[in-house]
Amino acid sequence: MPEAQKVLKTDRIVIIADNREFASKVVKELARLDCIVKPKQLEVGDYILSERVCAERKTSADFLGSIIDQRIFKQLKDLKESFERPILVIEGHNLYTQRNVHPNAIRGALASIAIDYAIPILWTEEPGETAAILYWIARREQIDEERSLSIRGQRRTMTQKEQQEFLVAGLPGINTKISRRLLEKFKTPEKVFRASEKRLKKVEGIGEIMAKNLRKVLTDKYE
Repeated sequence: MPEAQKVLKTDRIVIIADNREFASKVVKELARLDCIVKPKQLEVGDYILSERVCAERKTSADFLGSIIDQRIFKQLKDLKESFERPILVIEGHNLYTQRNVHPNAIRGALASIAIDYAIPILWTEEPGETAAILYWIARREQIDEERSLSIRGQRRTMTQKEQQEFLVAGLPGINTKISRRLLEKFKTPEKVFRASEKRLKKVEGIGEIMAKNLRKVLTDKYE
């Protein structure tokens, strides 16, 4: 599989779902949300929401089974190596009573996922709620952040342009959209960091308070 296959941009939210998920109620619920769901045999993850976000979905029973056979850690390792912002969705009730798994083993797995793998865990009650959270993450990524959708099968290296956007987006209050506006105006991250409050305020999305905060962060002595 090529490192990245770009998906054509549309006015609707597009989510790529693994073939094995197409029989699930989650895909049916996504369709109700006026979302385009494209089937694909994915090497990692279950739902691709943007070029950087991919979700692994587990029902509570499947999650417990994956702790027993240890496959959860291999799956999440591959997911983290392939996407910048992986997430784990655990769907269902009674995590501690469904199977004969010691509670401490469950807690240990959850702690490892959150701390060692640094992967956020989202909890949902049923497929409709899972579909809703996937949809809104995809909407935030594709509409608010203007991120594209792509399929990846191996660890991704950011382009220089993406590294520059990432660097500027690390400033307080700056998201990817404003980061791009700053770079389009000032051309280099260095010039962004040197820009005066007056010049910063000329960029859409940056007001007087944000401009002051940016200059303060960039110029105050580190102590």
